[in-house]
Amino acid sequence: MPVGNEGKSDLCLFIEPLGEDYWLKPGEVFTVGPESSGIDVWFEASVSKDCITLWLYEDGDPAQVLVGYTVVDADGTLLDCGHQRPSGQRFSAAGPVVD
Repeated sequence: MPVGNEGKSDLCLFIEPLGEDYWLKPGEVFTVGPESSGIDVWFEASVSKDCITLWLYEDGDPAQVLVGYTVVDADGTLLDCGHQRPSGQRFSAAGPVVD
């Protein structure tokens, strides 16, 4: 599932249930998919200010949450949790926490 940031500020991609965050700069696209091939993944997405939260399910079954996934950039580079997280930024599934 490609996720793109067409806005003018950083966008948090927050993946549950592990609460991992990946930050897209304006114009960037990341792709989220299963670690293993042959898995039929369904996505549930919710959007809040500056944040997209994804849940991944096997075969669309919410009882089968998929935790084995990858996030890659447009070049196919595997990204780690916290990729491009702004310094000092705190976040939640509801979006970045502003003090």
